[in-house]
Amino acid sequence: MTTVDRFVAAVIASPSPYTELDQIYVHNRILALVGEADPVEAPDDQLTSLTDALVKTATQSGKIDRTQSDEEILADQLMDLVTPLPSAVNQTFWNKYQTSPQTATAYFYQLSQANDYIKTRAIAKNVVFPAKTDFGDLEITINLSKPEKDPKAIAAAKDAPENGYPLCQLCLENEGYLGRLGYPARSNHRVIRLTVGGETWGFQYSPYAYFNEHSIFLDKVHRPMVINRQTFSNLIEIVTQFPHYFVGSNADLPIVGGSMLTHEHYQGGRHVFPMMKAPIDRQIDLGIAGVEAGIVKWPMSTIRLLSSDTDALIAAATKIHQCWMHYSDEQVDVRAYTDDVRHHTTTPIVRKVGDQFVMDLVLRDNQTSAQYPDGIFHPHQDVQHIKKENIGLIEVMGRAILPARLKPELHEVANYVLGRHNQMVAMHQPWADALKAKYDFNESNVTEIIDREVGQVFARVLADAGVFKWDAAGEAAFDRFVTAVKAV
Repeated sequence: MTTVDRFVAAVIASPSPYTELDQIYVHNRILALVGEADPVEAPDDQLTSLTDALVKTATQSGKIDRTQSDEEILADQLMDLVTPLPSAVNQTFWNKYQTSPQTATAYFYQLSQANDYIKTRAIAKNVVFPAKTDFGDLEITINLSKPEKDPKAIAAAKDAPENGYPLCQLCLENEGYLGRLGYPARSNHRVIRLTVGGETWGFQYSPYAYFNEHSIFLDKVHRPMVINRQTFSNLIEIVTQFPHYFVGSNADLPIVGGSMLTHEHYQGGRHVFPMMKAPIDRQIDLGIAGVEAGIVKWPMSTIRLLSSDTDALIAAATKIHQCWMHYSDEQVDVRAYTDDVRHHTTTPIVRKVGDQFVMDLVLRDNQTSAQYPDGIFHPHQDVQHIKKENIGLIEVMGRAILPARLKPELHEVANYVLGRHNQMVAMHQPWADALKAKYDFNESNVTEIIDREVGQVFARVLADAGVFKWDAAGEAAFDRFVTAVKAV
């Protein structure tokens, strides 16, 4: 059997809408995509292997250009053939939901992996290791999964017309979208429809997942992110529907927010983050019956709320958020506004433990200054050799998403501290010299020490982003804010 024949067999055997009677039709659909020349032989019958071989066939036959963009578009078109229609995916999901929410998400997650929407092979390339710190074991990842943009595609995209469709990569209109230069292929993309806050939302998985079952919940309407009472209600409603998942929202301001502020969305999944394991340092009284509250022993300033009464929980979160929006404390450089520009918001995260909902509210401040032009509560310049990007939801919870550049750069740091020939980037020099003075490096310990020290830098990154520091002045300032909340 040729690769085309084997792929046809895989399509018929998959949960796609095609049956045995559709073999000739499917065969011709594939030929239309890859050309009629003898196909490249696949090494095995894995869907990804067959798809790779067919993409190579298409480049050799001249059906597509040998560019990353064209190859991704074709690969997703082929995977679309093994994927049920959106209506069928939704029907199966909600039928399985009647058994349990876990059964439904397990089905959708497996489907999203099987049709290569979730790029499992690319994700496997990521570097992941734990790092012990004063705030517990942090999770360090160097993100190698997201491919670098093809220079040819970048050059071509510059001259390509912008059609404004879809409006962004989070819009529902991405479901089944072919893709184009500079915009990802989505032919095999499926979205579960659900109701949140009385409105239609979508639920999908992240193609380049940063953790287990990394989910995205997105508003059907393309509108900017906002944190308010409705946000807290929405998060609780999603966790009520999927009690085995956490869900949280990036902040709604630049610097402290995520990279996509133009479309209302949340992230969730099935992972226990370091922050979730962090203990309560001290209990606090917010004056709301039925809600336990405490300050979390965590580098970023976090108040944890616990309650089985969702109305009381929403009221407590709203009270904290609204107070923080207008709260200033010049003693610790905390200012709600400068020149009528708002600087304060929160990063909320909700999960369920037993019959109680747990909401962590992280206080955020996006001020800049002459000393800290990237952000007063942002990674400071001396740690930007490791991390200079925004601290978003996932990193707030203790999982570092570090840039791909670090893999080769840290290798050169290792060469430097071992006294070998190296091409270490200059920005690592002060850190590397400090490590060299602190440790006696050898072949057997160098990787472990550098990994551990990267974790210490990430702990500092989070501390920089924390508005109330873990010192006497910071703790006193946090207590003053709690007093202000209670007085509201």
